[in-house]
Amino acid sequence: MAIRNIIKEGDTILRKKSRIVDKIDDRIKTLMDDMIETMYSADGVGLAAPQVGILKRIIIIDIGEGLIELINPEIVEQKGSQIDTEGCLSVPGATGEVKRPMWVKVKGLNRNGQEVELEGKEFLARAFCHEIDHLEGTLFIDKVIK
Repeated sequence: MAIRNIIKEGDTILRKKSRIVDKIDDRIKTLMDDMIETMYSADGVGLAAPQVGILKRIIIIDIGEGLIELINPEIVEQKGSQIDTEGCLSVPGATGEVKRPMWVKVKGLNRNGQEVELEGKEFLARAFCHEIDHLEGTLFIDKVIK
């Protein structure tokens, strides 16, 4: 495992759409391990592959309730709304109020290629949305309520 550099706002890679992972091999698993180590070393609660310079649809989240790893994640259902302050490892020092769903259902693959479906409410719902936005080239600063 290795700590990777976190890409900062201004780098065009953060604005590109990530590609589907069609094969989960040792390279993908190493990337995921590196993302986990990078996120924890930066005291983050989530990290998407584009944030370490890789345009693959992979996210890592740990809001303090255990590690979540998702490959090719997508939101399949959402309910309610919430407004709260967000920040981002790729936009150091910036925060802003962002409206997100109160609850989401997300599906994707785990590192073994098995389909998983997860539900998140409140902070976890926010984290899912924030990290999946990265895969579309969207940063939280694009959604700050003016």
